[in-house]
Amino acid sequence: MQDKRGKLTQRIVILAFREGRISPTELCRKCLNRIKKTQHLNAYITVTEELSLKQAQESERRLLRGVPKGPLDGVPFAVKDNFCTKNIRTTCASRMLKDYFPPFNATVVQKLLDQGAVLMGKTNMDEFAMGAGSIDGAFGPVKNPWSYTELYRTLAGPEANWVITGGSSGGSAAAVASLTSYLALGSDTGGSTRNPGALCGIVALKPTYGLLSRHGLIPLVNSMDVPGILTRNAGDASLVLSVLQGHDVKDSTSFPAPYSPADLPEKLDVRNICVGIPKEYHALGLSPETLAEWSRVADLFEGAGARVEQVSLPHTQHSIVCYHVLCHAEVASNMACFDGVEYGHRSKMDSSTEVMYATTRHEGFNDVVRGRILSGNYFLLRQNYQHYFVKAQKIRRLISDDFRRVFSAGVDVLLTPTTLTDATCYRDFTQEDNRTRSAQEDVFTQPANMSGLPAVSVPTALSSRGLPIGLQLIGRALEDHKLLSVAQWMEQAVAFPSISVHDTFTESSDTI
Repeated sequence: MQDKRGKLTQRIVILAFREGRISPTELCRKCLNRIKKTQHLNAYITVTEELSLKQAQESERRLLRGVPKGPLDGVPFAVKDNFCTKNIRTTCASRMLKDYFPPFNATVVQKLLDQGAVLMGKTNMDEFAMGAGSIDGAFGPVKNPWSYTELYRTLAGPEANWVITGGSSGGSAAAVASLTSYLALGSDTGGSTRNPGALCGIVALKPTYGLLSRHGLIPLVNSMDVPGILTRNAGDASLVLSVLQGHDVKDSTSFPAPYSPADLPEKLDVRNICVGIPKEYHALGLSPETLAEWSRVADLFEGAGARVEQVSLPHTQHSIVCYHVLCHAEVASNMACFDGVEYGHRSKMDSSTEVMYATTRHEGFNDVVRGRILSGNYFLLRQNYQHYFVKAQKIRRLISDDFRRVFSAGVDVLLTPTTLTDATCYRDFTQEDNRTRSAQEDVFTQPANMSGLPAVSVPTALSSRGLPIGLQLIGRALEDHKLLSVAQWMEQAVAFPSISVHDTFTESSDTI
């Protein structure tokens, strides 16, 4: 069961449920079997098999009675392991929380459950979402499903090393790309949803800051964290967004969502759209293939009648440095609660409170987390506060002003690369430290977090190695629906191929 572009989508599944071609229980079993077949990807930390089947059976009974909870009733979904799930282990891929079972659900998780969606499990990630490769977690690295396609193996050679998923939501991206779930939640602080979305060949949406509740998302950087949505096309992302958006009394940074239909227009007249091309995004290290793809898609917009203009975001060059100062400062503050006293890992070395506290954090956190805490506390020292933290906040405002000025001048969306290159081999990726890699991988994505704007990564082509290349669209605040409408037009124009998986489940002549 596929859409016109050969992709297995949640909307196709919803139609199949309605027509009786497959039941939620059958689909759940197929997804569980697929999780077992793709264990080598290490996409999941926890698989909730028993709960999944129970939820699917309940969904099936509702559908047979003709009383579905909502449009997503029976649709399998996965959740990044930094969202709280009631009585289900939530680890943030860290030893610090390896045995933590939250007593409540994150708001976005609860909203999906209230719709009748079926939870398949908790996905792997970088520890506490600090990374851009999904290789720095306590449960091992996540492998990109495209590493195992016939095309990649043919082009790169049989001995080619597997490639990374990107991060930090790599498990969620791999789950959707490998067909084990039809949507997944990620978190996006500097690009942690869009980066793996681009490298795994799926759609990844970072909504406007505050449009989705952060309640129950274990924080990394409170002023930038956003729940992200990973799906197989823009239409699915729009449907999920319509379910998740809105004010939550448990999150003071959230607000009521503007009205927007769940469905995107089937055909968008891009002659009414102005697409901005930021000249500062021609960054050092941008691969020739990604640059060529960026130019090709810009030409597609122009050829269809859209107005395409080069624009300037002059403070972009300072964005990645400011992002890391602010990120590390907030990390130092947020990680202070993990002290071995209230919950989480507690060291057995307890000769004194100070010893217990220090050894707990040394044992519970990896080198990356400890390094960010150390640098964050340095930035927050009284003698450094004005020079680092306050100055970074001032530059952040200038970055936001750049976007505001461009959008006020009539630009509807910005078109940029999502990542510098296609997915890197694990062997090569690990040659550089986490800090260097994060700076390289987040260079195009973190400005949208700094300014709170919606952004979506859309896969557009395969590289010469047979790996996905993604481009990013950035929109005006609260115009997420319009952004996704443009993303859907882009999807239709580029016709990105579906991943070729040889053991895909089949039913009659359709695939699901």
